[in-house]
Amino acid sequence: MRILIVDDHEAVRKGVCAILSSRLDTEICGEAVNGKEAIEKAKELRPDLVILDITMPVLNGFDAAREILKILPQTLIIMLSTHLTNQLVAQAKSSGAKGYVTKNQAGGTLLQAVDSLLNNNTRH
Repeated sequence: MRILIVDDHEAVRKGVCAILSSRLDTEICGEAVNGKEAIEKAKELRPDLVILDITMPVLNGFDAAREILKILPQTLIIMLSTHLTNQLVAQAKSSGAKGYVTKNQAGGTLLQAVDSLLNNNTRH
């Protein structure tokens, strides 16, 4: 599985890369720092999964998800956020995301969310 990591904070991107590198069946194919760059990298790299921060400069994660899915409708998207509210989860779903993980729990739940998506289940 090829994964694109998108977050405007380098420490978060590197942390997510470290978490996912424990999976033998994954390859981090790229990183991006904002929603506009995420769309460009997705077009270029054609990842299977995009892990996408919600709050970013230039273009937010919800809008980036919609654009990515217009271009690559089979791409899976997991939203990553500092906050967990029903409203944000609903917005993530309406933007096409198949999962939602909070940054403070990413170490424990990100791999579970990826596994769940691989098994065709939606995880929040």
